[in-house]
Amino acid sequence: MKKGKGQEINLSVTIAGIELKNPVMTASGTFGYGEEFSPFVDFNKLGAVVVKGLSLKPRQGNPSPRIVETPAGMLNAIGLQNVGVEVFIKEKLPFLRKYNVPVIANIFGENVREYAEVAKRLDETDGIAGLEINISCPNVKKGGIVFGINPKESAKVIRAVKKATRFPVVTKLSPNVTDIKVMAKAAEDAGSDAISLINTITGMAIDVETRKPKLANITGGLSGPAIRPIAVRMVWEAAKVVKIPIIGIGGIMTASDALEFIIAGAAAVQIGTANFVEPDAAIKILEGIKDYCMRHGVKRLKGLIRSLGS
Repeated sequence: MKKGKGQEINLSVTIAGIELKNPVMTASGTFGYGEEFSPFVDFNKLGAVVVKGLSLKPRQGNPSPRIVETPAGMLNAIGLQNVGVEVFIKEKLPFLRKYNVPVIANIFGENVREYAEVAKRLDETDGIAGLEINISCPNVKKGGIVFGINPKESAKVIRAVKKATRFPVVTKLSPNVTDIKVMAKAAEDAGSDAISLINTITGMAIDVETRKPKLANITGGLSGPAIRPIAVRMVWEAAKVVKIPIIGIGGIMTASDALEFIIAGAAAVQIGTANFVEPDAAIKILEGIKDYCMRHGVKRLKGLIRSLGS
């Protein structure tokens, strides 16, 4: 279909009560706290900014090397290094308040109490539109079991955070599970206002010359184009069992990649690894989505969500 002259396209979406001017968001851990990317990206054009994960206290993360390239992707074992919630509120958030873009704070903890406490600290400030809970973390009080692979444990976190905050809550799901549908439904039932998926897939790389791991942590999280087909499948599966909005994540490098997620069931997408390749990747993907809508006569993006044919 040819481009329509003067055609206005409505790309706005609502995620967990948060009004986004378009569906393109940045992914936590790949966009810092925003300021690092300000020379390359007009934040006012983005749907939302999701900041680097925040913990109750600052974390140094894992020793180096902690990033390694892989075919069609990368492994990272950063170890959730961050400045801590208090420094974020005092030193990082003021910069983001200058822009007309929703800011979503990604949070995590080593136990349920810490998740709730971080949420409470953020609840006492302005400039945040919502929280994204990273449940791909080990519960130190339960022998290291990862919250995100146990529906009962993830539900405890979600309920605690919901109780501690006035903000909408998005739960970021781990792909390292047997059935993503179970985790998606558990998150919805526990009160999550939306879900985002997927987080990275656990992997490792070996230097065959030295016969040692390429990462100091041995294993890391695989991201990039290599995981996109898995992520698209999981979004499609989750969309079959939940009614809450879904945010698609995983190897999105182009507008076509993003549209796969939207057609499969995502109301919005997050751009992650692509930010390392092209700092303005999110803007280019947004422009590509607009072009697609023009070419196909799509006036409202909402009409594409969950539009997969047989």
